[in-house]
Amino acid sequence: MLMVMASSTQGTVAAGDENAQGSPVGRPSATRADAPRRISTHQLSSSLRVAVGRLSRRIRAEKADGDISDGQFSVLALLFREGPKTLGALSAHERVTPPSMNRTVNKLEAAGYLVRQASDDDRRKVLFVPTDAGRELVTETRRRRDAWLDRRLARLPAQTRALLADAAEVMRELADS
Repeated sequence: MLMVMASSTQGTVAAGDENAQGSPVGRPSATRADAPRRISTHQLSSSLRVAVGRLSRRIRAEKADGDISDGQFSVLALLFREGPKTLGALSAHERVTPPSMNRTVNKLEAAGYLVRQASDDDRRKVLFVPTDAGRELVTETRRRRDAWLDRRLARLPAQTRALLADAAEVMRELADS
């Protein structure tokens, strides 16, 4: 498990989960596999940012409709997960301008993945609601992404999978901070 030794940019991290040559656990090494290596928090943040970005892009490539953008899928998945939202709420959540979000929902509506619906509380308010096709797209895309990652994780040694489970917890904490 990674342990931060200092919190500054010049701090170090004990990365005992790599062998003496810096190879990740699970890859063969001719020397001590449990020898810790010290790296600065700056080096760790850079390495982690690159690895997370690459993995994220690769996972996002697994989708049920190749014509839908990542931003469009994000909006559709939000509506699937949290229910109907206004244009303003979608814009705020995705951190884009309302005109940009309007283009996104127009494309999703044209593709048949969502519909506009008047609010029951205030008929002047327009809510965006996923259609059955939109819900199926989210479900199938999630299934494909989970399957892709599951196949790769299954090939890793149990010790490495346990390490990744611990790292996932730490990454959730970082994301929530």
